[in-house]
Amino acid sequence: MSVEQTKTISTNKKAFHDYFVIESFEAGIELCGTEVKALRKGGVNLKDSWCSIDEGELWIKGMHISPYEQGNIFNRDPLRVRKLLMHKREIMRLLGQTKQQGLTLIPLSIYFKGSLVKVQLGLCKGKKLYDKRDDMAKKAAQRDIERNLKEQNR
Repeated sequence: MSVEQTKTISTNKKAFHDYFVIESFEAGIELCGTEVKALRKGGVNLKDSWCSIDEGELWIKGMHISPYEQGNIFNRDPLRVRKLLMHKREIMRLLGQTKQQGLTLIPLSIYFKGSLVKVQLGLCKGKKLYDKRDDMAKKAAQRDIERNLKEQNR
């Protein structure tokens, strides 16, 4: 039995700042060859991307994959809409949750699992401004604690 290696390509830090992640899912993504080569070089931006469900299919929008330098005519549009691959049952469950509870599907990270490219999706609820301030205050306090502990251990 072989253990599959996972290598993170990119994470969406803005998603964790703007949303509460309630649940996360793994989905495959439909890519062309030059896009995979660009991903191997790390040329992806998930910052302003989101997911939608249209006619029973899951799509990722706003994800930017930089054109591959040696790809010439085979390069695709960097911002094209790409299909995500999940079981129909899971997609319908996500559709129900986004419609009823007002949640959003946000890509949290993109990574290689073996030789396959996978996307981690988060079922998210938006944060209010005061929630963001609370999180920033907690992080600042944690940094101060770690800094003081580091100084004491010298």
